[in-house]
Amino acid sequence: MADNNFVDYVKICCRTGKGGAGSSHLHRDKITAMGGPDGGDGGRGGHIILRGNSNFWTLLHLKYRKHIIAPDGGPGQSGNKTGKEGEDEFLDVPLGTVARDAETGEFILEITDHGQEKILLKGGRGGQGNTHFKSPTRQTPRFAQPGEDGQEVWNILELKVLADVGLVGFPNAGKSTLLSVVSAAKPEIADYPFTTLTPQLGIVQYRDYRSFIMADIPGIIEGAHEGKGLGHRFLRHIERNSLLLFMVPCDTNDIIKEYEILENELVQFNPELLDKPRLLAITKCDMIDDEMQEQMKAHLPEGVDCIFISSVTGKGIEGLKDKIWGVLN
Repeated sequence: MADNNFVDYVKICCRTGKGGAGSSHLHRDKITAMGGPDGGDGGRGGHIILRGNSNFWTLLHLKYRKHIIAPDGGPGQSGNKTGKEGEDEFLDVPLGTVARDAETGEFILEITDHGQEKILLKGGRGGQGNTHFKSPTRQTPRFAQPGEDGQEVWNILELKVLADVGLVGFPNAGKSTLLSVVSAAKPEIADYPFTTLTPQLGIVQYRDYRSFIMADIPGIIEGAHEGKGLGHRFLRHIERNSLLLFMVPCDTNDIIKEYEILENELVQFNPELLDKPRLLAITKCDMIDDEMQEQMKAHLPEGVDCIFISSVTGKGIEGLKDKIWGVLN
């Protein structure tokens, strides 16, 4: 997936259909010159509906489609016939899409399953025909309700990547290298910060033809919860991961401090992220020998399972997969 094709945020204007007007028709036939009311109701305007589609991984197809317009409902007809309903406008979106009101930021809905359909914006109701207004004292009403106007609202669609494992770490912690080793994904790898600018997904093959999805998410920095660095555009993707794999290089000055900074950024953004299972991988361990590794064990965070790995030499990679699979299942 090319970086410039990965779109996880779009702002669209949605306009639903107007409801059709009710009919004020009075019954007429060969025998009856002016009978009672038989005007039908107007049809409702078209809804705008989001539909989950697992074949989509990005909101790119909506990036340049700024206005979504659903058709109006048809007017009511004689013989108590209801007008035609406006055709609903379906928007296929990737799993993990969240819809919000663009002005207030209020949460509206989320799509998490393939084929799941939820109404983003309802069409206007059709007006009632004159049949509804007949009474003993008003037997031939010559009026009917107009259709209800449709709605026009700006909405924001955000994609939160759905993955089993999310990689959490500072820039250049080795996240992209790990993903490239354990899966067929080809993230950009370089020795400068923020090499990864968009989430990268990879399917990790496990024993007996089993697999899980791993997400390489752009590196976090201190203050990310306040919008620094890639800020919220990075953090929101972590909310949908089942397991968080923290990654800290073995050559960092203080492993515990770096881990606590990462943990604090997640808590400041969303305290519920603390409830997710966590593992800590000490990366780039091809640079240290076994003796140094044993000494480092006394300076690791408490309360989290740790493993030493090297994506270059393959050290600890199979053990890491075993730990991940054990937590996920």
